[in-house]
Amino acid sequence: MISRRDAAIALDVPLEMAQRHGLPKWMPEAELRGILDNPPPWLVQSRANRTGKRPVWVHLECAVCGYEEAARPKKWWPDFTYVVCGRHAPEEIPPVQPGCVRGEYDGVGTRFTGIADVEAPAAGA
Repeated sequence: MISRRDAAIALDVPLEMAQRHGLPKWMPEAELRGILDNPPPWLVQSRANRTGKRPVWVHLECAVCGYEEAARPKKWWPDFTYVVCGRHAPEEIPPVQPGCVRGEYDGVGTRFTGIADVEAPAAGA
């Protein structure tokens, strides 16, 4: 059996869309394979409407411990260099690359801090 959330991730649709189109809270994996092999009209339309600007789901993996989860990306998320669980001490986080400045963003997924290391502006710029 697979949860509706996991089915939505596999179908690459928002959870709300999966619920709206009648996917049950739990479904057999064979039923999900059937939907993937022969997508219903609503799924075909959803895929046709994609602009490609932002994915529906992203895979997050802690750079320190490897904990993983799938999450819906938010508009305010920059391109993260990596993400780390909020429970890790600062000394566990990989150091800033030379010539870069670090931005840290709390509230990524259920437990992550997003780390964005970007090239430092040139002196006098």
